[in-house]
Amino acid sequence: MGRLTVAGLGVISILFAGCSTIVKGTQQQVSVNTPGVPGAMCQLTSPAIGSRTVQTPANIVLEKSKHNVAVTCQARCYSNGVATLASHTEAMTAGNVLFGGIIGLGVDAASGAMNKYDPNVDVIMTRLPGCGGKHKGTPMASL
Repeated sequence: MGRLTVAGLGVISILFAGCSTIVKGTQQQVSVNTPGVPGAMCQLTSPAIGSRTVQTPANIVLEKSKHNVAVTCQARCYSNGVATLASHTEAMTAGNVLFGGIIGLGVDAASGAMNKYDPNVDVIMTRLPGCGGKHKGTPMASL
């Protein structure tokens, strides 16, 4: 009976190995917004995703990683906006420790599936004084 129990636990461990990888996947869609400044160009950068560019408002699918994603946005007549898309440990990681053991944890860590990003990031940008407005169409060098 003892061997059957050990064998059963072994099968369960294999089935649950990489639980987050199977259930949650290795990619995630996130939203990038620049409130009040639609059309801003934003660059997302991290060691895991490299550098990706989007125009706001945007939805983008990113590979999950333990690394935060730096977000820098630019738009004419606005100061650059900077924000961080934070990476957190997925709650299912606890299940891996209990059911998948070290193998499941290793699979999820290697694939990035044990992590998740905040679902959206708002990048705040401030309008530059004297830019645009009544001088619209006037080259910035002559203002």
